[in-house]
Amino acid sequence: MVDIKTQNRRELPILTSMQLFLMTVGYAGVQVAFSVQTGNMGRIFQTLGTDPTKLGFFFILPPLAGMITQPLVGMFSDKTWIPKLGRRIPYLIGGCLVSLIVLLLLPNTGSFGFGYGSLTALWFGAVTVLFMDLSANVSMQPFKMIIPDMVNQSQTDKAWSLQNIWGSLGGVIAFMFPFILTTFGVPNTAARGVVPDSVKISFYVAAGILLLSTIFTLKNVKEYDPETLAYYHGFANADKKHESLLDILKHAPKVFWTLGIVEFFIWFGIPYMWTYSTGALSENIWGVSDPASAGYQAAGNWFGILQVVYSIVAIIVGLFFQKLNNSTRKGAFFLSLIAGGLGFLVVAYGHTHLTSFIGFVLIGIGWIAIISIPFTILTNALNGMHDGVYLGLFNCFICIPQIVASIASFAIFPAVGKSMAHMLAIAGVFLMIGGCLIFIVKEEK
Repeated sequence: MVDIKTQNRRELPILTSMQLFLMTVGYAGVQVAFSVQTGNMGRIFQTLGTDPTKLGFFFILPPLAGMITQPLVGMFSDKTWIPKLGRRIPYLIGGCLVSLIVLLLLPNTGSFGFGYGSLTALWFGAVTVLFMDLSANVSMQPFKMIIPDMVNQSQTDKAWSLQNIWGSLGGVIAFMFPFILTTFGVPNTAARGVVPDSVKISFYVAAGILLLSTIFTLKNVKEYDPETLAYYHGFANADKKHESLLDILKHAPKVFWTLGIVEFFIWFGIPYMWTYSTGALSENIWGVSDPASAGYQAAGNWFGILQVVYSIVAIIVGLFFQKLNNSTRKGAFFLSLIAGGLGFLVVAYGHTHLTSFIGFVLIGIGWIAIISIPFTILTNALNGMHDGVYLGLFNCFICIPQIVASIASFAIFPAVGKSMAHMLAIAGVFLMIGGCLIFIVKEEK
């Protein structure tokens, strides 16, 4: 226990490589669970009989869940301390338990006899996706909030990059599941309206990995107690005010708002990758659009491989991002998002496996920048008092554009001739705009 004798903020300790490893590696398990969902949602709903023009409806629910959940997790965990569990870890445990249930239910939506294209089947799938995203957000937030709690500012680039390297590795594992299982003879097609066994088993394995990663983190990560946390961040634990979310938001650092503008343009386009990639690949490369066809399911598997590609690229680029600093961070972000936007255009208008592969290599460069650099800039501007709340509220800048994009898709999709490829092109344009806007952000030294 640290004896607090002064209100002055002190430097957080420099952590060892092993401490950073233990603090971040469990994020791989959370991302396995999250990625197996995002990588297969469009495929599952179209398999259930969803009209592609109405896919946007089902993708409104996850960001809406995140926008509500993450600020609340931040606010409550800022005030939580459970001996032997900690401040953030209890929320990881709760999120894990709900996720396990949903991971077992979601891929079986078409096996409960609701009927192909029935409203009951689609609503069951939508509700399970909603709970999946609620629990995923609860599970993710502890890993994000531990970094500003415990990591010295000189190590934040390394910590965020390392965490997202593990997250990308988790994505690699999740995206490979259907392809590997199909290679070993697991059926990749099923009766109309039923999700193939290759996808079902992928969800089951993801549930097991999530459980193991949660147990590992619980055993190996020891958070600072309230007194030690207050000592390093320079506030008196007993004097922390009970402020509302609105009051806390009024005192947000300026970069919180300028980064929010950047995030809006980025995250307007990203959902279109998850929603329309399988359909675009199916049409461009296989020349089919029927979700029950072997060609469409093969496109679903290929999309999984392409997500592996962009995840591996993200891991490699993330190794270099650990060396970023105040003078190089924004330039790296700009160039990465220009590359990612071009990648979407290549996928949208290419008609071979090779062009889609090249496109997702470029998307991977943009992806690691998206999930690491804004959080580094934000956490460097926080003072430790309400870090969990600010990180949770910042998630609204990620969720709101996804909701807007999903609603807008009802008008945009018919306007572009119901072309899923054109939707990917729109995503690419928005990504590049977001990359250019990074220069309006003035980092706090």
